[in-house]
Amino acid sequence: MYDFDVLIIGSGPSGQKAAIATAKLDRRAAIVERRDMLGGVCLNTGTIPSKTLREAILYLTGLDQREMYGQSYRVKEEITIADLAARTSHVVGREMDVVRSQLTRNRVTILTGTARFTDPHTVEVDDEAGRIRRASADKIVIATGTRPARPASVEFDERTVIDSDGIVHLERVPRSMVVAGAGVIGIEYASMFAALGTKVTVVEQRDRMLEFCDVEVVEALKYHLRDLAVTFRFGETVSSVQARPEGAIATLASGKKIPADTVMYSAGRQGMSDTLNLSAAGLTADKRGRIAVDEFFRTTVPHIYAVGDVIGFPALAATSMEQGRIAAYHACGEKLHGVGDLHPIGIYSIPEISFVGRTEEQLTADSVPFEVGVSRYRELARGQIIGDSYGVLKLLVSLEGRTLLGVHVFGTGATELVHIGQAVMGCGGTVDYLVDAVFNYPTLAEAYKVAALDAMNKMRQIARFS
Repeated sequence: MYDFDVLIIGSGPSGQKAAIATAKLDRRAAIVERRDMLGGVCLNTGTIPSKTLREAILYLTGLDQREMYGQSYRVKEEITIADLAARTSHVVGREMDVVRSQLTRNRVTILTGTARFTDPHTVEVDDEAGRIRRASADKIVIATGTRPARPASVEFDERTVIDSDGIVHLERVPRSMVVAGAGVIGIEYASMFAALGTKVTVVEQRDRMLEFCDVEVVEALKYHLRDLAVTFRFGETVSSVQARPEGAIATLASGKKIPADTVMYSAGRQGMSDTLNLSAAGLTADKRGRIAVDEFFRTTVPHIYAVGDVIGFPALAATSMEQGRIAAYHACGEKLHGVGDLHPIGIYSIPEISFVGRTEEQLTADSVPFEVGVSRYRELARGQIIGDSYGVLKLLVSLEGRTLLGVHVFGTGATELVHIGQAVMGCGGTVDYLVDAVFNYPTLAEAYKVAALDAMNKMRQIARFS
């Protein structure tokens, strides 16, 4: 007899949803999490703190209001780390209470400590005070998440040379910063600190950033970041960093030297699987700590599942939640609907980017005929009201079935707006639905109708000459 039906290691978005789904199916569920880390990396050092930091920066700098009140407009002249941390700690505290309440209300047992396998059905939980408890389960779900990858050649001092986790520990807003890596996290933090007035230099070894995004959208983002005095060094790598009492000097492989108060490495993420003693469970991880799974998130040991960032791409909180739910349903023998493949991507840069479906590059490479419908926020009354003259929404429409193949949004509320397109795509809707739909006025959602009409007019012209 096992102690639990399903035991989940990790309480981030995927582990949390797996535990609650298990409890809702009337199974005995337990979740293992380190002390003071309930909610996982997402809640404590990752998604929630960074997005709260972004909101605080937008408000205190008055950046969104400068279209109306002038480029010198600010809510607070001297913004300190304490100003930013106050909002972040408030939100994290409240959200942690919500997570704990949800788990407790659903009678999920919380085991405090770190877990390691002793056999395929049993883990030891070390409570970090010297006490070790054993717990066994019929099914086990690994949801340990990731931590920032740290190059072995770099000496991190948590003050001058940091990774993304170190942002929350900064003592002051740096006057200058080098961001090594132009991935999602690097670009998000680069845009935030640039909005604060930090002189930011982004170093990226590839020739472009955010390669999975629409080219025009990325170009628009680069334009706005350059407007915030961000410098880009593409095709370059940081070969070494020398810490100084007053800052650091980053040396690039090409020989360039960049002085900065802070150097932030954004070199991807490393799966937190190294302390699990996976071999005792008959499992292995790759060199980035990731665990391989099938379509139901089962590992090579059928009763052990893995979900969330520890399994790799797409490593998003939203998709991780769904992975956790699906794994729990499968583990409990519950009937599953087909796993959807329409996952929206949201990048919380300043301004935001979000998209769902394919890009123009992908459609062209696949020889899929399509037309583009565009709506610009400056054409919308709501865009004028909120002072966003740069936002844009693009619809990629199939010339054959008139269905939506992709939706790409850049600007205010992009991560919210994209879900309208996602819903239409998920239901197999066509551009005709958006043309005929009535949207509240004035709203940004009206951009869908404007873009749909634009695509329809272009398609009508093509038909006229065919």
